Amino acid sequence: MNFFNKKLFLILAFCCPAHMLFAQTTEDAYNRYTEYNLAIFEGKSDKAFELGEKLLPEMDKLPAKTRTAFQYTLGKQYEDRKQFDKALPLYERVVAAEPDYYVVHLALGHIYLGKAKQLQLTNKAAFTALVNKIIPHLEKVQACDPYDENLALIKQLYRSVNKEAAISSINERLKPMRNKCIDLLQDH
Repeated sequence: MNFFNKKLFLILAFCCPAHMLFAQTTEDAYNRYTEYNLAIFEGKSDKAFELGEKLLPEMDKLPAKTRTAFQYTLGKQYEDRKQFDKALPLYERVVAAEPDYYVVHLALGHIYLGKAKQLQLTNKAAFTALVNKIIPHLEKVQACDPYDENLALIKQLYRSVNKEAAISSINERLKPMRNKCIDLLQDH
């Protein structure tokens, strides 16, 4: 074997198994995701939750849209179990990947609202910072799925941080967002 053939052989010997290993682990992760979804579909929420937690460390092996759908679904399961600190980073990744998915904005707005209520009397600066983080989420929800209680909450939040002037321009801020609303995530 000449030098070139030896070099080519060594490259193929090292690259092919690594590629096959990556493909296999990606396929394995997707198979676990399918099993997770099946458990949800069958109403086996405890089993689905267990499968989701096992898949969590491998979620980066899932295709991007699948990963986003998985993060939302597992985040919702954490939220349903009142494990908000575990739901929060998953929801943040979802909104980063799909900023027009207003359902996750609603979840984030209300999780942050719970945290803000705890800070309101003890740490005014942290409370104000959190309220300023909450408002854009709730405004996205209001643009996509308007309802009176949400609008009243937005106005109350503006008042709580002394930004009453922002209330008069809510409709102008919401208009451009109305045409960019996603209410269902595609996982492929």
